[in-house]
Amino acid sequence: MGITSKIDEFGLVAWITIMVLAFAVAWPFGLVVLAYLAFSGRLKTWVKGGKSDMFKARGRWHSPCGGNRSSGNAAFDEYKEETLKRLEDEQNDFHSFLDRLRQAKDKAEFDQFMADRRDNGPGEAAQA
Repeated sequence: MGITSKIDEFGLVAWITIMVLAFAVAWPFGLVVLAYLAFSGRLKTWVKGGKSDMFKARGRWHSPCGGNRSSGNAAFDEYKEETLKRLEDEQNDFHSFLDRLRQAKDKAEFDQFMADRRDNGPGEAAQA
């Protein structure tokens, strides 16, 4: 078991502490730790709020309510799981909708540009 695995067991707080201490000792050490966190994917997970395998395996970072622990009530746990899945699906659908909306807007703007260019000629559309 490597040192990073041991630090991962303590989670986000341990990595932030190490980075702050490294910056306090000498800023190049802090940059090295920050670069390691960025290139290993740990930083991306924190910034975007995503879930990497490292954090899912620990269970601690799975949800903001303290993990994916069982409440002790099977019916509630099933309801909670279904609700979280439904919300995740809705989020994915919404992101897809936004992507389609952006593509439609880009296409409309491009079509408008091409229409202006066709009407005014190639040199005049660039000046407008």
